[in-house]
Amino acid sequence: MKPAGQRHKHEFAKDPAQALEQLMDTFGAIVLRTAFFYTGDSHLAEDISQEVFLRAYRNWTVFRGDSAVKTWLTTVTVNVCRDKMGARMFTEQPTEPAKLDLGRTISVEEEALARLKKSEVLQHVLRLPLPYQEALYLYYYADLSTREIAEATKTPEGTVRNRLHRAREMLAREMGKEGDFHDGSGA
Repeated sequence: MKPAGQRHKHEFAKDPAQALEQLMDTFGAIVLRTAFFYTGDSHLAEDISQEVFLRAYRNWTVFRGDSAVKTWLTTVTVNVCRDKMGARMFTEQPTEPAKLDLGRTISVEEEALARLKKSEVLQHVLRLPLPYQEALYLYYYADLSTREIAEATKTPEGTVRNRLHRAREMLAREMGKEGDFHDGSGA
């Protein structure tokens, strides 16, 4: 099992407005990166991030805290992404408006997102079928445990573990390496 480093609801303010600020400071980057991973479009990822935090604000008082806050926000992010992207999620390549507007200045966030998108390993991950992409991203990039991934994606934990195992094998083949792509966690 991975070290979670998760924070729980009782560590945040009870007032939704104060909690929202804390949530955005603590988890804003991971929500944005996760939305970008699903959409491939920085502007849509920003819109999704805003929607995620709006939902968090609206539901803060009814969130029981049964899971870590990061897991809850990841679940909300995955659901909003799936809602926004629908069936076209990984079948169409989204148009990146930043590429169309050549004269504008790119922010630090946009530059970081562009670097993430261009990452060689991530490019190989994006060639895998969606369930395997999702498992690898949420495990390695979002740093969720297999239990948390299962919760966030509403998938049995055994299925998540199987997808991680198969995804590592497929990624190793995709990258032309011999053997498995391991991190030593045994997941």
